[in-house]
Amino acid sequence: MSREVFTLPDLGEGLEEAELVRWLVAVGDTVAVDAPVAEVETAKAMVEVPSPYAGRVARLHGEAGDVIAVGSPLLSVDAPDDAPDDGVPSPRDEQHPAAATYVEEERAGSGNVLIGYGTSEAVTAGGGRRAARRAARPARAATEAPTATGSVAAAGRPTATVAVSSPLVRMMARAAGVDLRTVRGSGPDGLVVRRDVEQAIRARGEQEVAATPTGGTDDAARPTAAPAAVANTAADVDPRTGLAVRERVPLTGVRRAIATTLSRSRQEIPEATTWVDVDATALLELRASLAAPDRAAPGLLALVARFVVAGLERFPALNSRVDGDAITHLAGVNLGLAAQTDRGLVVPVVRGAHELGVRALDAQIRRLTTAAREGRATATELTGGSFTLNNYGVLGVDGSAAIINHPEVAILGMGRIMPRPWVVDGEVVVRSVTQLSLVFDHRVCDGGTAGGFLRFVADAIERPVPTLVDLV
Repeated sequence: MSREVFTLPDLGEGLEEAELVRWLVAVGDTVAVDAPVAEVETAKAMVEVPSPYAGRVARLHGEAGDVIAVGSPLLSVDAPDDAPDDGVPSPRDEQHPAAATYVEEERAGSGNVLIGYGTSEAVTAGGGRRAARRAARPARAATEAPTATGSVAAAGRPTATVAVSSPLVRMMARAAGVDLRTVRGSGPDGLVVRRDVEQAIRARGEQEVAATPTGGTDDAARPTAAPAAVANTAADVDPRTGLAVRERVPLTGVRRAIATTLSRSRQEIPEATTWVDVDATALLELRASLAAPDRAAPGLLALVARFVVAGLERFPALNSRVDGDAITHLAGVNLGLAAQTDRGLVVPVVRGAHELGVRALDAQIRRLTTAAREGRATATELTGGSFTLNNYGVLGVDGSAAIINHPEVAILGMGRIMPRPWVVDGEVVVRSVTQLSLVFDHRVCDGGTAGGFLRFVADAIERPVPTLVDLV
């Protein structure tokens, strides 16, 4: 039996470390190739790490909450010496074709990061990868035969293993306090899927309602949960204010990445802000006219994104990078879209946005923002932007002086669209008005360029039909 050490693989897009959220295996467990062994959170996404080795877990190199650098030991596995050659790359065979395929996929930005690492070409081709992952799951004990869909294990006994492939399912269960070991999976081979967790949550709620005492309406007489204790010892008092500390939130994962990026932006970029109020009435009318019985109208953000891309083609200084003593203007636009999620602010990126029309942009925006909010976006989808569009109007605010998403050089924000008095042909009328604000790096251009770009986008919103005709 030989001991193989699995190091944390390259997670893509220059990410150098990941926080270990929790282990999915324990010392002594038997794992197969591609079986998920750990859940980690990078600065961009929550992912499950599959094992490239089959065997018995000998050592876990870290505990939940530890930050592990790429290339550092993650897991040690005792593999049988007589194991057949299944194409698994090892530290002694760095040039194995499967490992090379993994590296090439990651470099190409395919999004196939981690998944399939360590499998042979026969496994990764077509639907073989999914079959390999199903085969990698440990067999359930005879006493754990599936019963009703999504039902809780008999007599409340936790199962020995949990077949869950989706980080979203794990996050849902963790947020609701559901122990996945007690949930019967309705997916292939007993895989626990989203509907199973939702059913377990509903079942628990029904049990709590059934257990609630009846026959009285005096709420004061009912027992209530004790309030969370607030520590008042000297060690739990903020020395600057003298107030008790309610909670300490570690600055890790996405929150730390946000802090690092925005702090660097403030430190390095001499930014300036310019803004303009815009009559968006014609834009709303155009969107309504694009609705059809067989398909919905594109979102307003997609229309604005099309104007932004066109504006960047006319004012390329705002779609650039500051590289030492040079300014690099970029050919093409990777459009970032600021999205608020439960994990913090992330920026999914529509790559090649300059090649897409309004409906194609709309489809990509919806797909990427949904994936980002559900924690399914890959590192490739959350990096590589050249300009960011921030629709902070969805937060119910009118304006904002945003912080540039370093290393980009500008960010455009759009506030909520509200009915306001507006002068049209000398008459005060009610129009749908929004505010655009552009924050730009003063090193790459001056106010004339920034104002020209902002005015172009504003004019396009006020006269969207002629603008779109010109762009065709």
